[in-house]
Amino acid sequence: MTREREGELLMLSLSVIESWFPILSIVAMSYVGALHTYMYSLIIAFFFYMGIMYKRDRFKELKNRAAYKDLLLTTFWITTIFTLIFIGLRYTTAGNMAVIVFLQVLFSYLYFNVLGKEKMDNIHLFGAILMTIGALVILIPNDMKFNKGDWLILSASAMAPIVNLYQKRARQYCSAETILGFRTVVGFPFVAVLAYILEPAVTWDNFKLAFPYIFLIATLIYVAAKIMWIEALNRITITKLSAMLALMPLFTLVFAYFYLGEVPEFRQILGILPVLVGGYFITKPVKG
Repeated sequence: MTREREGELLMLSLSVIESWFPILSIVAMSYVGALHTYMYSLIIAFFFYMGIMYKRDRFKELKNRAAYKDLLLTTFWITTIFTLIFIGLRYTTAGNMAVIVFLQVLFSYLYFNVLGKEKMDNIHLFGAILMTIGALVILIPNDMKFNKGDWLILSASAMAPIVNLYQKRARQYCSAETILGFRTVVGFPFVAVLAYILEPAVTWDNFKLAFPYIFLIATLIYVAAKIMWIEALNRITITKLSAMLALMPLFTLVFAYFYLGEVPEFRQILGILPVLVGGYFITKPVKG
């Protein structure tokens, strides 16, 4: 099996797992709040990462000072991204979150092709226009009252290609487990302080109700899926990796319908089609 095919299989598995993230988060947040959900997930993930790093003898990788710049930048951006996503989920639906996060494909194209001054092919430009139209359909409701949750998640989506770039650089120096363990430890204090300041204290009864969902978020999303993500980054391009995320919003819409009873709005369905088709065109290879 080629490394590229390994990366594609990793992304397929990751899309199924990640599609549950907004659903599990919305349920957990209903008991303990957005930032506390993030904070408790990091605590659980921390113990898993420490165990994996110890078993695989990864702590020695932290001696490499050349990795610290990219590790710190990765931590800063990923912590900011997930903070915005969790706060944004207070105000929007699981389906909307999944579709908007997929727009990182558009931002990846803008950063690395347009701003990077690489050649702009007509088919890629057409894909970017389609994605922009779809995003506007989803983000601008009929009553013209902007949903702040959607816009917070859009901001996080705009940052995603940046963190992917730094994660790919960091992967040259250390393993996926070390990158994830480092960013969990360093990012946790920031999230904990925000949770303490912005949200009420969590009761024991509510914590018990939220714990199964938080545990799944920590183990599946922050451990298994993130290791898959970084390993896939090391096998396929950032743009192709982002394009394969097109499966995630589709899975989320289906799972949210059956688990949360979220019925997709016509506007949401109308918007997702150009977003996904545009993502296909943006990542379509062009014959020379």
